[in-house]
Amino acid sequence: MAAAADRPGLLSRLCRVLLFLSQFYILSGGESTDIPPYVMKCPSNGLCSRLPADCVECRTNFSCVYGKPVTFDCTVKPSVTCVDQDFRSQKHFVINMTCRFCWQLPEADYECSSSTGCMPVSCPRQRHTANCTVRDHVHCLGNRTFPKMLYCNWTGGYKWSTALALSITLGGFGADRFYLGQWREGLGKLFSFGGLGIWTLIDVLLIGVGYVGPADGSLYI
Repeated sequence: MAAAADRPGLLSRLCRVLLFLSQFYILSGGESTDIPPYVMKCPSNGLCSRLPADCVECRTNFSCVYGKPVTFDCTVKPSVTCVDQDFRSQKHFVINMTCRFCWQLPEADYECSSSTGCMPVSCPRQRHTANCTVRDHVHCLGNRTFPKMLYCNWTGGYKWSTALALSITLGGFGADRFYLGQWREGLGKLFSFGGLGIWTLIDVLLIGVGYVGPADGSLYI
């Protein structure tokens, strides 16, 4: 009778020990509960064929003919859920794309870093090395991040129309040069009355054709 009475207490202690061991196992890293970082980019229960490239793994063929349509077999990554056209859960699917490497994509399909350390207004035009990344829903071959030589095209907010209007109306007082941040030239025009009108006419032509730009080397907007 005594053994039967102690049995519930023994079972309770045993359950507590098992619970402690299971919690210790999880906290010690025996069972990972981390969510893969790419899952944040993957819409849940969306169409598999429209998932971002980071959410799938595809068997690509680099020997395809450039510029021709090609079909690749793809599989969704772990922890990613998606469906087909009939809203049925799907793991394996195909994508249709054009055979080309990521660095061969049109400019609208990738984003590049900009540089304010080069001079857009120069002859010849300067280039800078930019790091470009393919947009999420665009599929291509090779690395999705790549370097590319781009023309300097940053702007400081100066308007060509404003500079030209100031050059025509108040150019004799150096207003156009002051607007563009060229203070020394502006003072020179101010105290020489626009070079007796000659400098004013020349600046109207130079600003009109875009030869004279902002002092910071940026492009007009």
